[in-house]
Amino acid sequence: MGDTTNGAVHNGRAYRPVGSDLGISALHGVPRTDSPQKAKDFTSDQEVRWCPGCGDYVILATVRTVLPQLGLKRENIVFVSGIGCSSRFPYYLDTYGVHSIHGRAPTFATGLAVTRPDLSVWVVTGDGDALSIGGNHLIHALRRNVNMRILLFNNRIYGLTKGQYSPTSESGKITKSTPMGSIDAPFNTMSLALGAEASFVARVLDSDRAGLTEVLLAAAEHRGAAFVEILQDCPIFNDGSFDALRKENAEDRLIHVRHGEPIIFGTDDELCVVRRGFGLRVAPITDVDRDDIVVHDAHSDDPENAYALSRLSAQDLTYTVTGIVRSVSRPTYDDQARAQVAAAVSDERADLQALLDGPSTWTVS
Repeated sequence: MGDTTNGAVHNGRAYRPVGSDLGISALHGVPRTDSPQKAKDFTSDQEVRWCPGCGDYVILATVRTVLPQLGLKRENIVFVSGIGCSSRFPYYLDTYGVHSIHGRAPTFATGLAVTRPDLSVWVVTGDGDALSIGGNHLIHALRRNVNMRILLFNNRIYGLTKGQYSPTSESGKITKSTPMGSIDAPFNTMSLALGAEASFVARVLDSDRAGLTEVLLAAAEHRGAAFVEILQDCPIFNDGSFDALRKENAEDRLIHVRHGEPIIFGTDDELCVVRRGFGLRVAPITDVDRDDIVVHDAHSDDPENAYALSRLSAQDLTYTVTGIVRSVSRPTYDDQARAQVAAAVSDERADLQALLDGPSTWTVS
């Protein structure tokens, strides 16, 4: 198939994938409500059952405040989850929801996105669900740029199964399954998503309500696969895992990026990000020229800068990049799939027998 950005050709006919225009919102074509909505309109009658102090509560409350701002009919919003503590999410929202199977939420969501362009499709998953058994499904949903939002709750532990180490647990982590310390090297989730060519990649702390709201609204609008990693505390099996990013002097560790702004951070804005060879490094702002400070470009087609930013994040939380690291437009899998179906249906010259025979048939005499 040819370049679908500028149109493609099927059996001699030019066609254009519906919604493939760069910059079109993911909310385009999703039915809108005529009346104002509130958070309580998206609150189901199910009792929320997470451990006291779990970061999931904050994320749920934030999502409930974001959804009314989208102005969509509730019956045209669907949340798909896999298995894990975070995967109870669909029960607590008064929208459609699917509690699917371990690691396969992106697969269920792909089917919905392809067949139902009138839906806003969301995936809720955890670091174990998405990056272990579901790793293959995650990277291909991102690579294909399926029109869905993927919220990955990362608490760096298996919570539902009572505290084993996960694919994001730091090296040396002592858990029930690694009493002598984990010998695994953890995923850098942001690097993983960028390596899979995700068109939207962001990271945020669960306790940062303002930052989480900003990222979720942007993800909701993004047409394509929007990957949002939410750093989330598990108070029972991994308590305080992100305390370094919440307590005193956390500003010296959090590198929050905004498109078009120089990357400056620190308690008194005394630190910045500059180029170092093919990568980036942190430097005291007094040691560099102002022109050397990197200006964040989230919309660059070249993922090099975004990937270099992701590598600044260290497993010991010396530095952690947050905010929208990448947001670019490219054709989506579901738009192109529907366009091919429409082209095939409209082709009056279609020959079913020729399709069944295929291009390579032989007559045996």
